[in-house]
Amino acid sequence: MPAISERFMGMKAALITNNRNLQFFGAKLGLTVLKSDELVKNPCLLAESPADVVALECLNLLGFKEGKTLETSEYDLVFVHVGDGKRVNDEKNEAVTNDMEYVNALVGGIMQRAQPGSEIGSRLHFSLVMSYSDVTADDEANLSVLITKDKDSSLSILFPHQSYTMRGENPRKDVRHHCPMLIAQLQYGVTRKDMAEAFSFKEFHEHGGNLAIPADRFLHEVAFKLWKAPKYGA
Repeated sequence: MPAISERFMGMKAALITNNRNLQFFGAKLGLTVLKSDELVKNPCLLAESPADVVALECLNLLGFKEGKTLETSEYDLVFVHVGDGKRVNDEKNEAVTNDMEYVNALVGGIMQRAQPGSEIGSRLHFSLVMSYSDVTADDEANLSVLITKDKDSSLSILFPHQSYTMRGENPRKDVRHHCPMLIAQLQYGVTRKDMAEAFSFKEFHEHGGNLAIPADRFLHEVAFKLWKAPKYGA
């Protein structure tokens, strides 16, 4: 498997996580793996660190400091993983709530520093990704991208193969159509606003501006927005 720097014109990327499985996976992809204490100099879980401090340190890694853009940066792309995926039963609901509150605070901290027209805002690409942990058989019926708005339409059988199910001329194998990762992006002057008002599958499915894309192609799209890859399909 080629490293991310080999795939995308020397792109320097870091992953911040305390999850051991993700640390191994990130290293295999050629990412620089950092633990939360390496980011904020505090030996604690990332979700226990002040979100404002984490937002500031992430921007510093990307070459943004005190509202200005530095001539060089340590990284072109920084992934921040929130939620260790190890909590179970009684801890799960409380943990998910805490993680979501932390993500809200982290997003707010970044957005506060990346105002429209600011030096950071004019250069920053920001993607927020939410993935599902436990997936059940019931989810396949309720959270599927194959469910159309007009379920009774006699034309539904003519629904063509979507691009995310294909690799060139051949269908992709083992494509999961239910419980997709939800993605929202912001890059002033590049991304467009849709009608979704909440970060949920229902809102994205009914009011989102885009459809589905394979995870590996999503990474290519981000690299393209960072001037590190040609346009997908070009």
